[in-house]
Amino acid sequence: MDQLWEIFGGIGIVHLTPGHVVMWLIAFILFYLAIKKGVEPLLLLPIGFGVFAANFPLTGLTEEGGLFYIFYHYGIETELIPPLIFLGLGAMTDFGPVIANPKTLLLGAAAQLGVYAAFFGALLMGYNVAQAACIGIIGGADGPTSIFLSANLAPEMLGAVSVAAYSYMALVPIIIPPIAKLLTTKQERAMVMTQMRMVSKTEKIIFPVLASVIIILLVPKSAPLIAMFMLGNLFMESGAVERLTNVSRNELMNIVTILLGLGVGSTMTAETFLTWKTIGVFVMGVVAFAFATASGVLIAKLMNLFTKNKVNPLIGAAGVSAVPMAARVVHNMGAEANPQNYLLMHAMGPNVAGVIGTAVAAGAFISAIL
Repeated sequence: MDQLWEIFGGIGIVHLTPGHVVMWLIAFILFYLAIKKGVEPLLLLPIGFGVFAANFPLTGLTEEGGLFYIFYHYGIETELIPPLIFLGLGAMTDFGPVIANPKTLLLGAAAQLGVYAAFFGALLMGYNVAQAACIGIIGGADGPTSIFLSANLAPEMLGAVSVAAYSYMALVPIIIPPIAKLLTTKQERAMVMTQMRMVSKTEKIIFPVLASVIIILLVPKSAPLIAMFMLGNLFMESGAVERLTNVSRNELMNIVTILLGLGVGSTMTAETFLTWKTIGVFVMGVVAFAFATASGVLIAKLMNLFTKNKVNPLIGAAGVSAVPMAARVVHNMGAEANPQNYLLMHAMGPNVAGVIGTAVAAGAFISAIL
């Protein structure tokens, strides 16, 4: 009889709880968003399945030595996968717009004000300093950076922060327009910017090296992300290692994306995810993103008061690092106000600068808190 009870106790359904079922429902919502709505499918689909599989009882997937534990521990907790994602991003990024108009670096930095606004807001809501930093970084709309910072400072927040960051990245077309329109006039949105100068190949090769020197010396803890980001860009711009460039932005990027999604999803078990603090992450994530968008627009308007070559304030909204979605949204808004307006390349400047700015903000948080 004891053996029968032991066999019965080893059946998963006996240990199934309402919390597990709720997490399955959350996984199904992520499936729906990824498959039906096309919301960041490359990440939300593996994250969703990670959530789904991690909430089966008695599997051992998330316990030490389990498959998903290995993905998380060796891929995310040891800081391996996010920098590899940045390597692929660097191999797909054109710094030409930033080099042609260095002022856009300021707009990328301005968007980080949303990160700090949400950081202090989270502190007021009762989160500790490490958790508040992870919530604030959502404002940068950069999934890999959010994961990197959470793994370093507050692993218990990793699942919620990651899903919030990628969800809000996908909601860029919904979040940016009302805020940008509220803070600009139609005349400002219709402003046509002068054509950017051509950037030489030499400048594009020097930029990632010079940027690495400046940024890493100023914020050493940003090195894992910045170094790999600039290396990927150097691969592409050098033209000498086409195979490495293609592998970085294709095969390697796809593999680590799968492992990243499953590793993140595996942290979202019923015991760790179904808390009031998780709900707070999503609420403050919206605040962070809204402040980041508004800050970029307002700083662009401020710059116009002191500079001769005016910028369309809309491009400030692209300072969040959701590349290239934010730049496309800004371009469409400019074209709506003036069909002769072509803002895409101008908006890519602050958009790319935002990636750098968010990585620097993460490094600054790690330096200050750890």
